[in-house]
Amino acid sequence: MKLNIALLAGDGIGPEVINEAVKVSDAIAKKFNHEIVWTPALTGACAIDAVGVPYPDETHEICMKADAVLFGAIGHPKYDNDPSAPVRPEQGLLLMRKKLGLFANVRPTFTFPSLIDNSPLKRERIEGTDLVFLRELTGGIYFGEKGRKDGGETAFDNCVYTRAEVQRLAKKGFELAMTRSKKLCCVDKANVLETSRLWRETVQAMEKDYPEVTVSYEFVDAVAMRLVQWPNSYDVLITENLFGDILTDEASVISGSMGLMPSASVGEHTSLYEPIHGSYPQATGLNIANPLATVLSAAMMFEDAFKLTAEAEAIRSVVNKSLEQGIVTEDLAVKGAKTYSTSEVGDWLVANL
Repeated sequence: MKLNIALLAGDGIGPEVINEAVKVSDAIAKKFNHEIVWTPALTGACAIDAVGVPYPDETHEICMKADAVLFGAIGHPKYDNDPSAPVRPEQGLLLMRKKLGLFANVRPTFTFPSLIDNSPLKRERIEGTDLVFLRELTGGIYFGEKGRKDGGETAFDNCVYTRAEVQRLAKKGFELAMTRSKKLCCVDKANVLETSRLWRETVQAMEKDYPEVTVSYEFVDAVAMRLVQWPNSYDVLITENLFGDILTDEASVISGSMGLMPSASVGEHTSLYEPIHGSYPQATGLNIANPLATVLSAAMMFEDAFKLTAEAEAIRSVVNKSLEQGIVTEDLAVKGAKTYSTSEVGDWLVANL
């Protein structure tokens, strides 16, 4: 099978972790007799530096022609520390989601038996956790009208959703729930926000089409609390853009490290696979970043974009083996134990495939 993949390494540690995911993917392709054609493209701060925009037209064309996109991370301190910057790396990510129609972010959260005590939460609270967030990606406050008035003394960001935007995200949530434990939680703030009331009434109207799915409705603040109390009570959760951004980062620490969690963004055109962590500029070039989230994102890509389940399982299996044997970067190492560099972890995964 020939796999055409757009490769967007991005900024910071993005190129370093992407490099290891490419090594592992190439090893899997060789093992299962596939051919991967990688097409690199610029996005984020490196794209601004090169051509003045964070998501160039050329990059978009490459993504549209690809079967899938493997993405690293974007962001740079020179933009983070300059609130007045007219162009920012994150604008490229939002534009990419919009132009590719990536309206659903799929973020699983699960625990690794060998790392269960790395979590800041007690073992008995998190054992058995296996949940998935579906976050709406192209609407809400991030895309609403924004600006300043009163001579710059007042700022506003409008949160807007259409029923159709809610329906297409909720449909994916119901469908995913049907493949799992048939439990779906709609996360909103319907006691305060009109957009949340639209979310709730829209999902309620869809329940009749999925009679086997048990649906609950919870306020976002309650979910934020329960995620650290009883995360294994959840299965599939759907929510809007801002709430999803915050809750999925909170959920990521359940596993013990953000460096372990993969994600996918899916929708109308080419699907994108990326680790949930950021560009971690402080570690750039030090060869210490954890590549496993990006490697596991590649596993999601094999399974979801190409329907290559055995290939995905082989990647997940060797990652679990590396964790059990302590072949990990410094963020996961037990005190006093040997740590491995980013590239050493990737080399070990390839050798053990």
